[in-house]
Amino acid sequence: QVQLVESGGGLVQAGGSLRLSCTTEGIFLRYYNVAWFRQATGKGREGVSSISSIADFYTEYADSVKGRFTISRDSAKGWVYLQMDNLKPEDTAVYYCAASAQEPDLNEADYEFWGQGTQVTVSS
Repeated sequence: QVQLVESGGGLVQAGGSLRLSCTTEGIFLRYYNVAWFRQATGKGREGVSSISSIADFYTEYADSVKGRFTISRDSAKGWVYLQMDNLKPEDTAVYYCAASAQEPDLNEADYEFWGQGTQVTVSS
């Protein structure tokens, strides 16, 4: 069982930055594709960005965050980070990381393991 823990959320003004982390015990996460999803109040969950396992570091981004968010991972532990720059009020949501042994896409149905989420609030 993969236990994922998100951290790094908080309150920031529009235009500011935050860095989210997705961690787990051991090195299991190295072998999984990992994605960030978010869910705003009253809305469905949407994919934000994904990164493949340490084999090739393939990345994917939602159009709404391209050029502002950067996903990366630690090659030793496999932990995954989401650098969020130029944040906008519409980025306000609970952010979840998820792990999958399937495709490194933004389809939440492909992800088997989920964290509890971290709140990101962007004020205008």
